Amino acid sequence: MRSAAKYIWLFIVVAFVGGFLLVETSGLLGSSALTPTTAVAEVNGRDILYSDWQQRVQTAIGNQQRARPLTQDEVRQVENDVLDEMVMQVLLDQEYRRRHISATDEELREYARYAPPPFLYNAPDLQTDGRFDPQKYQRLLASPQARQGGLLTGLESYYRAEIPKEKLYEQITDGVYLSDADLWRAWRDEHDTAQVSYAVWRPDVNPDAAKAVAEAAARAHFEQHKKEYELPGHAWLSVVRVSRIISAADTAAARSRLLKIRVEISVGAKFEDVAKRESEDSVSAANGGDLGRGARGRFVTEFESAAYKLKPKELSGPVSSPYGLHLIRVDERKGDTLALRHILIRVQQSDSAAMATDQQADSLARIAVGAEDPAMLDSAAKKLGLTISPLEASEGRPAAMGGTPVPSISAWAFGGAKPGEISELFDDDGGYWIGRLDSVVSGGEPRFERAQDAVRMALAREKSLDFAMPAAQQFAAAAATAGFEVAAKQANLAVVKSPAFTRVEFVPGIGQYNKAIGAAFGLPVGAVSAPIRTPDGVFVVRVERRVNTEKTLFDKQAAGLQRQRLQQLRQQKLQLFHVDLRKSAKIVDHRKDIYAAARRQAP
Repeated sequence: MRSAAKYIWLFIVVAFVGGFLLVETSGLLGSSALTPTTAVAEVNGRDILYSDWQQRVQTAIGNQQRARPLTQDEVRQVENDVLDEMVMQVLLDQEYRRRHISATDEELREYARYAPPPFLYNAPDLQTDGRFDPQKYQRLLASPQARQGGLLTGLESYYRAEIPKEKLYEQITDGVYLSDADLWRAWRDEHDTAQVSYAVWRPDVNPDAAKAVAEAAARAHFEQHKKEYELPGHAWLSVVRVSRIISAADTAAARSRLLKIRVEISVGAKFEDVAKRESEDSVSAANGGDLGRGARGRFVTEFESAAYKLKPKELSGPVSSPYGLHLIRVDERKGDTLALRHILIRVQQSDSAAMATDQQADSLARIAVGAEDPAMLDSAAKKLGLTISPLEASEGRPAAMGGTPVPSISAWAFGGAKPGEISELFDDDGGYWIGRLDSVVSGGEPRFERAQDAVRMALAREKSLDFAMPAAQQFAAAAATAGFEVAAKQANLAVVKSPAFTRVEFVPGIGQYNKAIGAAFGLPVGAVSAPIRTPDGVFVVRVERRVNTEKTLFDKQAAGLQRQRLQQLRQQKLQLFHVDLRKSAKIVDHRKDIYAAARRQAP
């Protein structure tokens, strides 16, 4: 060992210096800027560069049509989506190599000639009479502009990614098969109906019952079901809001403006032209106020209620919703399906009131933002006569307080902020927000100490269902002999009659895909079931009615259904393949370290 000591020490020094330089140049310690080699994530040992990720994030943000800048929550969602795509691309590339899948030059040429990508297939310049024109496409490929403008290079890049993916997906879905019997069974699941009467014993769980669960039993259950108790990160904050208070005069001004617009259209102006000029819904305004065609359930209650009272081509009066005031016109109605347009005028503060709100928010920011003392938020709120409110936020979800969204605060809290730190000023249409992070718990691997209340509650529910079984068995025996209603009256139970339902529907009061649903289709009409235990309760059901679908109707549509169902099965298999591919991968996400480093470097 003495003779080898100098070599050992030399190795330690080199390893230490090399490791230090590696971490230092990665930018994750916060003492240096992010570098071109900084990895935002690692996938099975392969780096995804931060610079590449940010470039794609900015492209994705730029492709979104928004009337206002994105909140931090919305930016974080874009970042998550882009990183998920990049991770999957790395995993697919690794799978191509494992399976020896590639794209030859000849395949690239054939695809480019005869299988144009969607962005070219739908290009207006390549259409004739509203349809893709192959001759125009071939002329484009042969033109000097295709090479000089980078089109051929872009096509090569596109197909080098798409051809291996297509080959892989063909391998994955090659064994998908659907027999006539399976297709008929799927059809029946969606079209056979049943109706039942039932009595149910719901789990009766209170905090005392949950507390009575022994710790040993709770820990054993937790270890067996640990995956079910994974929780996102959780943060506790104190927030201050500077509200944009809308006065009656502000509402009256917006209403007056909308009525003038209505008069303009009534005397001959085209709705579409006025919508493009006046509507503050920028997305629909670009299409002349068009909201598309669809059935009920697309819009908020106030808007939808007013729309369904209109006749085709009739103009509504001002319709109030959480978004502002709307002028609605129905273009066409077929049953419950409406094609309609609208013009939105937002109800906003007057200039003087908005200026006062902005000044108050600026004063709050000057006092609290960047303060090293967490108590400065309390001091600022007290000085300005504002209220501090507690707020809980979950990682990956926008925060809300009393049903009101709180913009950006959740993304900030889980983006490297430290307890005691005060956020910058965030704004939305309703005003301004500022927050202080009081405490935070990381997500990921579940811990018993954090999950024990939920574990004890789950075990208490199971115990409550155990207690219900003897009473349910006694009732089922009485119902089979004396009659369902008589037995229910004797047991002081309510009998509930369900609506008609299929095997795949969610049934209010019963649930979906459980044994109670199965009994409705498995027992004879009029039969009473034995007690059926589900997570939501113990059921005893009597089958009231069952209607089986006609085979002749199925036979008429079988060919189309076969293609549709096979496509669904292939998509399901691909989705499962993606899930399994990601589960088996080692993925290291460095974003929290990067966010924290960026915050430390900020002036």
